[in-house]
Amino acid sequence: MRMATRFASRAAASCAVAAAVTLVGVQAGGQTASAAPKASSPVTCTTANTRLTVTEVSRPINHLLLKATNTGTKPCYAYSAPFLRAGADAQAPLAWVEDSTPQSVVTLAPGRSAYAGITASSPDGEGGAVAKTLGVFLTDRGGDAINGEKTLNLGEGGVYFNSAAAVTYWQDNAQDALVW
Repeated sequence: MRMATRFASRAAASCAVAAAVTLVGVQAGGQTASAAPKASSPVTCTTANTRLTVTEVSRPINHLLLKATNTGTKPCYAYSAPFLRAGADAQAPLAWVEDSTPQSVVTLAPGRSAYAGITASSPDGEGGAVAKTLGVFLTDRGGDAINGEKTLNLGEGGVYFNSAAAVTYWQDNAQDALVW
């Protein structure tokens, strides 16, 4: 009888230990999961989470550099190319340079930037006028304009645009945006 009692006591003790270990493991697993930082799912870069600036560059001539910096707390996707309107009276957006299409969507971590090169004019272009502002629309995954227009000033003298004006797709560095 003593052997049976000892065996039953050991079996009960083993079950109790196993249950305690299981309970502690579940609690620890829950704590680990809640303590681990959750990965941020990227969102679309918009005028609300992105700061836009435009600068003239010395080389190549007649070019501008558009910079989009993620000011949000989550990574964002800079899809396609921006729609640009040279001047308040522009009737159509600048053409996109298809040869500049990147291999994948440019993803901006918070604080990081994407770049688009702008050719304002070329001797091959026709017509033209000086624009004092540049209207910028960012795009969604489908290549459609989103949010409202962000208007950027082009300096006191403005910039001359003609029919050859075009913009590259977003690039992850300024060099790639200006060499195409």
